[in-house]
Amino acid sequence: MKIGLALGSGSARGWSHIGVINALAREGIKPEIICGTSIGALVGASCASGSLDRLEQWVRSLSRFETARFFELNLSRQGFVNTERFHHFLNTYISDDDTHIESLQCAYGAVATELETGREVWFTEGSLLQAVWASISLPGLFPAIRHDHHWLVDGGLVNPVPVSLCRAMGAEVVIAVNLNGDIIGRHLHKPKPVETQKPRNGVMGRLTELVDEYTTRLTGADEPEDHSPSMFDAIAGSINIIQDRITRSRMAGDPPDILLSPPLADIGLLEFYRAEEAIREGERAVEEMLPTIHRLLQR
Repeated sequence: MKIGLALGSGSARGWSHIGVINALAREGIKPEIICGTSIGALVGASCASGSLDRLEQWVRSLSRFETARFFELNLSRQGFVNTERFHHFLNTYISDDDTHIESLQCAYGAVATELETGREVWFTEGSLLQAVWASISLPGLFPAIRHDHHWLVDGGLVNPVPVSLCRAMGAEVVIAVNLNGDIIGRHLHKPKPVETQKPRNGVMGRLTELVDEYTTRLTGADEPEDHSPSMFDAIAGSINIIQDRITRSRMAGDPPDILLSPPLADIGLLEFYRAEEAIREGERAVEEMLPTIHRLLQR
């Protein structure tokens, strides 16, 4: 029985995929097909290339300050993300630039969106990093990616949980991870700020203060509940709504055999430093569904 794993989009909530993969592996369940959208494409690529342990170790050590260093303090037409730093991250924790999808340990697919037409684009061969870049290019954060004379952006705009791609690649049983099941209204309920140790003085102290303030704006933390939503809050909330509605529509037409929906509403769009919580919820989601998973696989 060929098992497919469909890893959904959800930005920082996507570290939950690491917990899902680890929990399945402890039960001896190793998918032969891994498909991902956006952050799901990134984590899926790390797993398929054999780099997941290294990625997990890094994300668990990620601080709020380190997260903010991936973003430019000044808005540019290319987006907020420091692409050079992100490219280095991909080379370190996913693969080098020369790795092709065909050489991976299992079948792999990623979803992106053609900007001009809204057409869904599947990457099942060719450059692994280009597939990840295209799938994760959330407008406003990343620049659009040029591929085969077309501009591509985040796959979550058209297929947030790529069950259809898993089935098209031959999966007989699809385990899907939906990160968007309880996110509506998250931007109106602020998480408590995460405390981080800061340098006390000097240039690094001032830089940390600036970056911390910037990250607070991005994540929407530290604002009173009755405060009007910031621009970043409105963007994050809108993305949440869009992805929730699209996910419901797509999975109604092509439901997975097993659906995992870890409760992650408290983790904001860019709160990548909360990996411990996300990974733990991914593990719990698998543990709660284990009787159903084993029953299905045995049948």
